Amino acid sequence: MAPHVYIEELARHEGQEVVIKGWLYNKRSSGKLHFLEVRDGTGIVQTVVFHKDVSPEMFAAADRLAQETALEVTGTVRKHPKLPEHEISVRDLRVVAAPTQEYPIGPKDHGTAFLMDHRHLWLRSKLQHAALRVRAEIVAAIRGFFDGRGFTLVDAPIFTPAACEGTTNLFEVGYFDEKAYLTQSGQLYMEAGAMALGKVYCFGPTFRAEKSKTRRHLTEFWMVEPEVAFMDLDGDMDLAEDLIVAVVEQVLGRRRRELETLGRDPGRLEQVKRPFPRITYAEAIAILQQAGKEAKSGDDFGGDEETVISERFDRPVLIHRYPADIKAFYMKRDPEDPRLALCVDVIAPEGYGEIIGGGQREDDLAKVEASIAAHDLPRQAFEWYLDLRRYGTVPHAGFGLGVERTVAWLCGLHHVRETIPFPRMLERLSP
Repeated sequence: MAPHVYIEELARHEGQEVVIKGWLYNKRSSGKLHFLEVRDGTGIVQTVVFHKDVSPEMFAAADRLAQETALEVTGTVRKHPKLPEHEISVRDLRVVAAPTQEYPIGPKDHGTAFLMDHRHLWLRSKLQHAALRVRAEIVAAIRGFFDGRGFTLVDAPIFTPAACEGTTNLFEVGYFDEKAYLTQSGQLYMEAGAMALGKVYCFGPTFRAEKSKTRRHLTEFWMVEPEVAFMDLDGDMDLAEDLIVAVVEQVLGRRRRELETLGRDPGRLEQVKRPFPRITYAEAIAILQQAGKEAKSGDDFGGDEETVISERFDRPVLIHRYPADIKAFYMKRDPEDPRLALCVDVIAPEGYGEIIGGGQREDDLAKVEASIAAHDLPRQAFEWYLDLRRYGTVPHAGFGLGVERTVAWLCGLHHVRETIPFPRMLERLSP
């Protein structure tokens, strides 16, 4: 009996008879030949049904197959006559399951709303398949990077008692007789983890109830958040730079074919090398003013401003030392200028916006207490957090990297809705 192999493994079976199991992606006929494109999740292969190699009944049945028919194909692996890939000369064909009705996503153009309503099926297309394979590689690269550097994975809770990134974009949920919130970030818990284990990270979904319809925002997205004890802002920026370079290198090394499917120019990503430019917030304001933008000190940056800044560079740029007043309560102030926070944002090139935000945390108990009060946050909900400053406080720093924006950048996708299997947005809760 011929062995079952996956399409991505066909090159190792040239000249051998194999079985592939998958779904009919496309079909065309040329008289005495049927060309059936079959996908199995690892790739797509052309299978060739020649009328002399199969029974007349099977040849006729092959011509009637509908898109997304589940199939088992038995045949010999051979080199494609025109392309640098392999195809299968079919000896036997078995239908596992035929569609009960016409597949809704055909070769014609469909609107975005229609495709999002059918996201569970849209995932089967070449472009969506390629994007999700790149996403999986990015996740693997991130985990490999931190695991290889001695970080410990510490899972943060999804239910939290209070805000981390501000109170205006919280999803409130009932928690028995109390109120709880879906996590905005695992950072505060990673600070506790860093005081116990030195170098930690969490990796999971986070939630922001932002009423935004931009191409860069989701209400549910994934972040990786490292935190390191005895690290300052400079060390934090070095870690962020090293992570990005490692992720890009792995994607280029292992997913170049998917990038080509997406039409992504790998040459743009090959420029992502150390060192990254590092500019102060004040220098970023100057760049915006030179470009004719109405920017002044104290303004936060939105998508338009980030795009203008990124156009000056061919790789990510690190912007550090924003005004403390526009940053979160836990940011440490710059001892050389207390008006500034020891923070950093990493802006991706080509207009893809902020992919990392982080900085050094305030480690002085009295200053954290004062900041909690100044931000009008509930003191009781942060008593556990204040314990981290009461018992062996040390300098520490970390950041959060948003997976979806990173996927959008590396894949060259216009909208983050295509970077996650089932996106959640302001007006999208299904499928």
